[in-house]
Amino acid sequence: MTATQNPASVSTRSRLVDVGGLVTAVVVGLVVAWAGLLIIDKVGWPAFNSSNVTRALTTVGQAVAVAVLVVAVIAYRVRRWATAQQIISASGMAGLVTITLGMPLGATKLYLGGLSVDQQFRTEYLTRLTDSPHLADMTYHGLPPYYPAGWFWLGGRFAAFDGLPGWEAFKPWAIISIAVAAALATVLWNRMIGTDRGVAVSLAVTVVTLMYTAPEPYGAVLILLGVPMLVVFVNALRGPRFDAGPVAAFRASSWPAVVASGLFIGLSATFYTLFTGLLAGIAILLTLWFLVVGWLAASNKALPDAEVTAQRRAMALGVVGRLVVMGAIAGLVALLAWAPYLSARVSSKPASGGTAEHYLPEAGALFPVPMFDFSLVGLLTLIGLIWVLLRFRTRTIALAFAAAIVGVYAVTALSLLLTAVGTTLLSFRLGPVIIAILSAAGIFGVAEVARVVVGKLGDVRLAVGALGVLVAIAMAQSVPGMLSSDITTAYTDTDGTGVRADKKPAGAESYFPQIRTLIHDQTGKPADQTIVLTADYGFLSVYPYWGFQGLTSHYANPLAEFDKRAKTIERWSKLTTPGEMVAALDAAQWAPPTVFLFRYSADGYTLKLAQDVYPNDPNVRRYTVTYHKPAFADPRFQVTEVGPFVLVVRKEHK
Repeated sequence: MTATQNPASVSTRSRLVDVGGLVTAVVVGLVVAWAGLLIIDKVGWPAFNSSNVTRALTTVGQAVAVAVLVVAVIAYRVRRWATAQQIISASGMAGLVTITLGMPLGATKLYLGGLSVDQQFRTEYLTRLTDSPHLADMTYHGLPPYYPAGWFWLGGRFAAFDGLPGWEAFKPWAIISIAVAAALATVLWNRMIGTDRGVAVSLAVTVVTLMYTAPEPYGAVLILLGVPMLVVFVNALRGPRFDAGPVAAFRASSWPAVVASGLFIGLSATFYTLFTGLLAGIAILLTLWFLVVGWLAASNKALPDAEVTAQRRAMALGVVGRLVVMGAIAGLVALLAWAPYLSARVSSKPASGGTAEHYLPEAGALFPVPMFDFSLVGLLTLIGLIWVLLRFRTRTIALAFAAAIVGVYAVTALSLLLTAVGTTLLSFRLGPVIIAILSAAGIFGVAEVARVVVGKLGDVRLAVGALGVLVAIAMAQSVPGMLSSDITTAYTDTDGTGVRADKKPAGAESYFPQIRTLIHDQTGKPADQTIVLTADYGFLSVYPYWGFQGLTSHYANPLAEFDKRAKTIERWSKLTTPGEMVAALDAAQWAPPTVFLFRYSADGYTLKLAQDVYPNDPNVRRYTVTYHKPAFADPRFQVTEVGPFVLVVRKEHK
C-alpha cells in the first residue's frame, strides 16, 4: 500500500476480490460438474454392479483430478498464475467429486440409494418442490414443510430449469451441489492458509465426506463448507485483547466474518436442523472460551480495580454482542424456510404423531472414535486429534476444531442420556462431521511432521509430495467401494420410467406410468390437485400427488397427525358398504383421498403401513390392513386392476 492509499479502500477492494473469488468458485464448480455429467451421460456404460469398467474409469478420472490439484499447488509454490490457481484448484476439486459419484452412477438415472428407504422421502420432497416453488410439505396437502426445504427448493429450481422431473433431477443436482460446495470450500481454504495447504486440507475433507455422507447430499454440502467456516466463527467472535469501551468493542469486530458466520448458520437451518444446532453450540462454546480468556487476560494488579472491571465489561459486551448479531442474522435467514411451520404451530394447529428422533442404531449408542480405526482415515484422524490437542491454545484453526470436537461429543453425550427418557438427538449423524474435522486437522499435523522430516533429512519435499499424492489417490479410489451398496441399489431399483438400470426385470413400480395415466384420465385433474392413499410411496416420489399418509411417522410432519390418520385408515378398512365408505370419507377431519392405490390380495385390497416401535432397532414395524372389496362396488368408485395393484378412483367428488 502506498502512502496515498486509503486503508479503508484497500480493505474494501480486498474484500471484493475475496467475494469475486468465491463467486468464481461457484461458477467453476457448477460448469465442471454439469459438463462432466453431460459427457458421462453421452455413453452407454455397463452397470456398476455387473462390471468393473466404470470403477476403472472412476479411478483414472480421480487420478487426473488429483493431478490438476497438484498443478495448482506447484503454481502457488513457484508464484505463478495467482488468479488461475483458484480456478485450477476449484476445477480439480469439482472434477474429483463429479467423477467419483457420476461415473459409478453413469448408467442409471437414480442417485445413491435409488428410491429406497430415506432416499424415497428425499426424492418425494424434491418432486414436490420441482412441481411448485411454493414451500409445502412433501406429502400432506395444505401443510407447511417441517423438514428444512433449502436444498430441495434449490434442487427444484434446477430441475425446472433443466426440464427434468424431480426424481430424475435428484442425481445431477446432488452431484452438482456437492461439487460446487467442494470447489467453494477449496477457495475458502486457499484464501485462509495458501493454495498448497488449502488444496491438501480441502482434498482430505472432500474425500472423507464423499465416503461417509454422499448419500445425504445436503449434509455433505454443509460439512464441506462447515469445516472452513469454523475458522470464520473464531475470527467473528474474537475481538482485540482489550477493548476501551462498548463502542470500541463493536468497532473492533470483524464484521464481514460476523455476517458470514450468521449467514452460514442461517443457511444451515434451511438445510439441516441437527447440524444447525451443532453449529450454534460451537459458536456458544467459542464465546465462552473468549469470555474466560478475556477475563483472565484483563487481570492486572497494577491497574485500579474499577479499570479492570471496565475492561472486562467491555470485552464481554463485545464478544456477546458479536454472538447476538450472528444469531440475529442466522434467525432471519432461517425464517425463510421455517416461518410457515412456526406460524402454524403458534396458531395452535393440532400436532401429533411425529417421531423424527425415534431412531437409535448401534452407531447412535456410541461415541464416534474414528481415530482408532485401522485405516488411512483412522491414521489421519489420529494425527489430527494429536495436533488439535497440542495446538489449540496457539493456533486459530486448532481452536476452531477443538470447539467443534467438544461440541460433537457434547451433543453425542446428551443424545445418549436422552435415550433414558424415550428420545435421541440422532447423534449418529455427527460421525461424518468429526471425521471431516479431524481429517482436516490431520493435514496440519502431517505438514508439521513433514517440516521436521525436511529439517532432519534435507530437501526431501519431492518425496513427501509424491507420497501425499499416492495417499490421496488411494483414499479417493476407495470411495466407490465404500458406497457400493448404495450404488448397487441405484441400479436395482426401478426408476420413474419403469425400468431397472441393470437391465434386469423391473419391479412392480414399472406399472407406475400406466397408473398415472389412468388417474389422470379418470379424475381429469393434475397430480397436484389429487390426494392418494397408498402404501407404495415410491409412486409419490415419482409424481407430485399428495399423500393422505406418509411413509413412516419418522418422516411425517407433526402437523399431519400421523397417529390419528393411521387409526382412521384402519377404521376405513373395516367398512363393508359403499355408503359407509363415502360417509366416512366425507366425515374425515382432513381432506380425504380421492384415489386409492392398493395391492391386490385374495382377501381384499391391502395397504402395508408402518408403526413406530422405538426403542427397538429396527424402529419400524410393518403391518397390513385389508379393505373389503364390496366397499367400493358402486358407481361412485371406479376400480381398475393394474398388475399387482388395484386402483380405486372416487368419481364426481368435489
